[in-house]
Amino acid sequence: MPRRLSYSARYPLHTTKEVYAALCDRAYWDARMAKMREYSPNEVISLEAGDGGIEVVLEHVLPRHMLPDLAQTVMRKDMLITRAETYGPYAPEVTGEFDATIPTAPGTLGGTMHLFPTDTGCTLRTTTTARVTIPLLGPRLEQLMLINLVDLLRAEAEFTQQWLEEQNPTS
Repeated sequence: MPRRLSYSARYPLHTTKEVYAALCDRAYWDARMAKMREYSPNEVISLEAGDGGIEVVLEHVLPRHMLPDLAQTVMRKDMLITRAETYGPYAPEVTGEFDATIPTAPGTLGGTMHLFPTDTGCTLRTTTTARVTIPLLGPRLEQLMLINLVDLLRAEAEFTQQWLEEQNPTS
């Protein structure tokens, strides 16, 4: 049975328009990937942003030696993750989807994103579904994937908050 998890990145004092503008900006994505390279190799493969919305494809490489022992039993090589994110056209509320593919892994990871205003700024909520099709190990690997994804989403949110402050200072 797949596991689900939601993570909310809150951006106090910043609007959905500011966050959406960042998501449209190649400089934002390049800077974000440069920051993420402190942990592992990351690249922006493509970015298309226009009136119809945003499509970005990212590539993350997790070296096998950095994977938890349980994951190393399944992964015999570095883990290559291709993550595609799509967001609809700008509106006060924006929805999107993401899909992460791992060619050598027996499972799926994907979900939805929802950018919406709050009383103090805005929030980007990511709801993820992880499914691993290995009997007995599947549930443990799904939980492991979601825990590690939350760490990644938290780091990305911290970077985005910093980027927003630099582009749109609130103080």
